[in-house]
Amino acid sequence: MAANAAPAQVLEFDALDGWAADDHRAALAVFRNTCSLLRDPVWVPVCKLAADAADTSTAARQFFELLFRPVVVGTPPALFTGYYEPELKGSLTRTPRFGYPLYRKPPELTEGQIFQSREAIESGALRGRGLELVWLDDPVEVYFLQVQGSGRIVLPDGRVLRLGYAAKNGHPYRSIGQELIRRGASLADVSAQDIKAWVRANPGPGRALLNSNPSYVFFRKLEDLPATSGPIGSMGRPITGLRSVAIDPAFVTLGAPVWVEKEGREPLRRLMIAQDTGGAIKGAQRADIFFGTGFSAGEEAGKIKDGGRLIQLLPIDRAYALLPDR
Repeated sequence: MAANAAPAQVLEFDALDGWAADDHRAALAVFRNTCSLLRDPVWVPVCKLAADAADTSTAARQFFELLFRPVVVGTPPALFTGYYEPELKGSLTRTPRFGYPLYRKPPELTEGQIFQSREAIESGALRGRGLELVWLDDPVEVYFLQVQGSGRIVLPDGRVLRLGYAAKNGHPYRSIGQELIRRGASLADVSAQDIKAWVRANPGPGRALLNSNPSYVFFRKLEDLPATSGPIGSMGRPITGLRSVAIDPAFVTLGAPVWVEKEGREPLRRLMIAQDTGGAIKGAQRADIFFGTGFSAGEEAGKIKDGGRLIQLLPIDRAYALLPDR
């Protein structure tokens, strides 16, 4: 973790707004889901104690308070956004209705390679190679499914195809919301819902706007993922609605607990687990909150662009090691 490159402040738990009111038992269950993947010697004994902790709210709170210290890395205010797992209609074959493909990873694409841009792929660079996984009926949903990184596709016969991130084309992610602002839109006009509506109402300029982000995501089928599980995060395990958060691993350890103090119209105070990453998630005070699956989750996630404070919970020795006099 590169948190030493940013200022750090160690807090007490009573400085966390709403800490006592949270469901620590729910947070501990999500923490356990990926804790076994943490191999750092500082984390291994903590994860052993997490597995052995009693399954009660009191025991869960005591676990976090005894073994961790809250640390603010970087300088608030934070920027919180939201993401979700879309549920869309699609077809395994191209039809007059379903004409927009999601692609599997091309076999020649290697990690870190600069591949074809979004514009080239959307113009047919991969057409005819049999790389199509599924076809959707809306190019706007193709784009936003790539932004989310996973999804559920309901096929005409009722079967559900689970898709997860496989690779990207190596081009940098560019925010189309920021591009709209550069063109003169106001900050109030760049929610996900507003962007979708504008692109659909302006097909030509809308396609050009989507192509201004050259980054492109390829998918894979998730054959063995139960319908009740969330999508797979960057740690290779399912993530949990309103308990999992995407962070920048240069500043936050993947798998670490983080305390979220999100402001805005609907303030949120909750202990979450850093179980995912994202191309647009950069910085110590930057986080993307996973809201769950389906339309309602998408509506909620699309409205979030709020300030606040992101606080890491670190093992005691690691927390104090971040202070400048250590």
